[in-house]
Amino acid sequence: MSKVLRSVVTGVGGYLPDEIVTNEALAKVVDTSDEWIRERTGIRQRHRAAPDQAVSDLAVEAARRALAAAGKTPADIDLIIVATTTPDLTFPAVATIVQRKLGCPVGIAFDVQAVCSGFVYALSTADGFVARGRSKCALVIGAETMTRLMDWTDRGTCVLFGDGAGAFVVEPGEGEGAISDRGLLGFALRADGTKQDLLYVDGGVSTNGLVGHLRMQGNQVFRHAVVNISEAVVAAAADAGIAVSDVDWFIPHQANQRILEGVAKRLGIDETKVVSTVAIHANTSAASIPLAMATAIEDGRIQPGQLVLVEAMGGGLTWGACVIRL
Repeated sequence: MSKVLRSVVTGVGGYLPDEIVTNEALAKVVDTSDEWIRERTGIRQRHRAAPDQAVSDLAVEAARRALAAAGKTPADIDLIIVATTTPDLTFPAVATIVQRKLGCPVGIAFDVQAVCSGFVYALSTADGFVARGRSKCALVIGAETMTRLMDWTDRGTCVLFGDGAGAFVVEPGEGEGAISDRGLLGFALRADGTKQDLLYVDGGVSTNGLVGHLRMQGNQVFRHAVVNISEAVVAAAADAGIAVSDVDWFIPHQANQRILEGVAKRLGIDETKVVSTVAIHANTSAASIPLAMATAIEDGRIQPGQLVLVEAMGGGLTWGACVIRL
């Protein structure tokens, strides 16, 4: 069998801002309670970036940790893709700011905007460079300051989100073209723009010139999440040539514990295989998958060689899944 080039994840890192905001703290500023939030979402706390922390600062810290895990330095990086919906500035791209702050050489740097699905979209995009030999060492980062999009009078949304960043180092590696190969093995990406009104921000440069606030029809999003994500997971597994039951770990987008459980149940995935960090991180949008991955690697659950399936759904609506062998 001829050799194939794979995109291999060689380092993972996560970063959370220092400030922790508990449910009890939120109950002092909005009509809610710890019991109400936990019962509906499973969330206990979330992290919030300091006033002087931009999303690029979070991204840089996560990137440094991923680089250290991979045994690489900023000088090795020739491609940076940042998935974010909360950029430092309208332009330039956060990726170019990260490039400057890390001290990386001239290379390729750009952002991907698919909201909570952004990291899966960014991984697929990086695979198009790395597996074609056009990048020797890529940084794929999910970074968000979602708390800055919140309407703090809307208890249905402001309790759900937190800030953070996670990063993968992705490098080319030779494989046999088999499911035993290390690397990104299969993808499924989806979008349905007709569902925009279910989850969006009511501000923008070319509409009203405002940053805006996040708006969501929670019940409708929940219904679409369970059905659509399940389909994408099955499709990504088929693209990789595996069965969903073959995976060692399932890392869903950390949006809501009820969604995590609903998708796992629909797919027949044992709850012991599900990595859940939503209770302590809340929904960090594009950062949630790499943050959860970093957590499970650090605590020893995820081991080299294991098969991991990740998925997410966000505004757009966008959704997708990816199969990775570490």
